[in-house]
Amino acid sequence: MSSDARQRAHAQLRGAAGTLSTGAVNRIEADCPWFRDLRAEERAWVGQIVQAGIRGFLDWLAEGDSRVPNDEALVVSLFGAVPRTMAGVIDLQQTVDLFRLTIDEVEQRMEGLLDPTTAAEVHTAVLRYGREAAFAAAEVYARAAELRGAWDARLEALVVDSVLRAESDDEVLSRASAVGWSARGQVAVVVGAAPRDQDEAGVFDDVRRAARATGIDALCAVQGHLLVVILGGVSDPEKAAHRLLPWYDDGPVVVGPVAADLSHAHASARAALGGLRAASGWPEAPRPVGAHDLLPERIVAGDAEARREAIEAVYRPIASARGSLVETLSTYLAQGAAIEATARALFVHANTVRYRLAQIAELTGFTPNRARDALVLQLALVLGRQADAAGQAAQRAHLPRLSNAPQEADDGDESAGDL
Repeated sequence: MSSDARQRAHAQLRGAAGTLSTGAVNRIEADCPWFRDLRAEERAWVGQIVQAGIRGFLDWLAEGDSRVPNDEALVVSLFGAVPRTMAGVIDLQQTVDLFRLTIDEVEQRMEGLLDPTTAAEVHTAVLRYGREAAFAAAEVYARAAELRGAWDARLEALVVDSVLRAESDDEVLSRASAVGWSARGQVAVVVGAAPRDQDEAGVFDDVRRAARATGIDALCAVQGHLLVVILGGVSDPEKAAHRLLPWYDDGPVVVGPVAADLSHAHASARAALGGLRAASGWPEAPRPVGAHDLLPERIVAGDAEARREAIEAVYRPIASARGSLVETLSTYLAQGAAIEATARALFVHANTVRYRLAQIAELTGFTPNRARDALVLQLALVLGRQADAAGQAAQRAHLPRLSNAPQEADDGDESAGDL
């Protein structure tokens, strides 16, 4: 297009810029139901984008349509005055529809505004500029998605860190909701070595995708060298964790016990981390392994929570039951798990020993004739007796002196000499 023809076309379109913008907005309103659902302020933003697009095209046409529009400048001219939040109001497909309808409206109206000799060339220029505008829109949405992804990753890491620190307040629950946590069902925490030489964001996406495939939620973060995954809506945490094994590095993967919700997930995390620290004591452990199954290793490693669990969930039920279950268990273990020898030592029938051992298994979930279960029971006996002895000593230390107890004689008391 010659310079004179270009300037003439520019002048003819510039005078009709307002009409073109109004016609394009009216066309969008008529053809796009989503536009009618926007708030007045948001519709005004769309109008600003349309007006900026038409002004930008006219400026580009005046400068010379042989020059490719600068991507960065085009993004600024089209979207510079529009808040970033607009990317969350209308999606990329709706933005493409916006440009398509604007271009179509401009093409229809310019037929009556331009000389026939220049209309075809301006038509080509409109299509070219519209293509670049669409690319600019795609770039805006790509940047918004990248920023949102980075923000979500930081937010998710904060949620996981708060759970590990037992700081799951309402703010943490709000953050979790912001990254897609639906806050439904029981929760369990899975920990293991993070994969090496892999993109964290890609691993997190894969983990969340695998979790969603089974109808559960997942929050992920890398803490040091560990991959921590919080699963929500789980009924069988070890089965759910088994699906995540491809994204853990070699080594043990430990699953904490289920918690009622995210607010109580710190208990599951604490048990899982304790189990991971102690897992080296059981090289043959399955993968994944429940923290409860690592109870003896956790006790030996000094895990206070495991010791408390052994006392309250294993020793106390045995000690509180009627009969001589503690004595029977202690004798059974001392006799090398021999029922007949235990019966002779206790002066009871062998069937009585069997009955008592069955009671112990029912009360605790640990069967005395299984080696690992017997180890748990043995440790629980030791810890329970120590706790009882410590409690009795503390009770004696706080007992008041009896009224008829002999009093110490003062140095100046005459009766002291008689004694």
